[in-house]
Amino acid sequence: MEEIIDNVTSTWGQKVLDVQFPVHFVFHIGTMSNDFTAHDERNNTLAYVRQKMFKFKEDVIVFSDDTRSKELFRIRADRWIDFNANYSIFDASGTFTGSVGRKGMRSLWKANYGIFDADKNKEYDISEENPWAKVGDTLLGEVPVLSFFTGYLFNPKYLVKDLNGRPVARLSKVSSLFGRKFMLEQLETIPNEDIERMILSLMMMILLERRRG
Repeated sequence: MEEIIDNVTSTWGQKVLDVQFPVHFVFHIGTMSNDFTAHDERNNTLAYVRQKMFKFKEDVIVFSDDTRSKELFRIRADRWIDFNANYSIFDASGTFTGSVGRKGMRSLWKANYGIFDADKNKEYDISEENPWAKVGDTLLGEVPVLSFFTGYLFNPKYLVKDLNGRPVARLSKVSSLFGRKFMLEQLETIPNEDIERMILSLMMMILLERRRG
């Protein structure tokens, strides 16, 4: 059984290495879950991501596609939801592969996260480029009628930087009805061993940030 599970995970890993950027995250409207599908520029499905609802701790499942027949990863919070939570990434065999963590009170105004490897060493920082975009998105969303247009007017962007401060990727909210589309662009070469963990971390982050506005 473990060989089958490991093969599924490694196959997904190879698919991620072969991905054609940009990667698109498209949220599903009208479902009871907070869920989205990720696909690359060639429209190859990378994953279906589903957040389990009504949980005291965040629990996210990454499947190979929307049939939910193959579970690839689990992402779980280490505590009840707060601004210091860390979200651990486990592959299908239950092996810890890394984590993404919110940077405490700094994230109240401007989203700040760190990406960590399996040895808990920080690899990358994620920061919101223009926090005012999210403020406008949230405020206009409270206005009747105008709230339908927030997906077109305000589009936050999140920059991923390595430990030398070099931007390597950008996740952007794309103009769309209900603000359900996001796009991940590669800005610089990213080591193969980091791509999978970075994409998974950004998947978790966007679930959290989309809920905030």
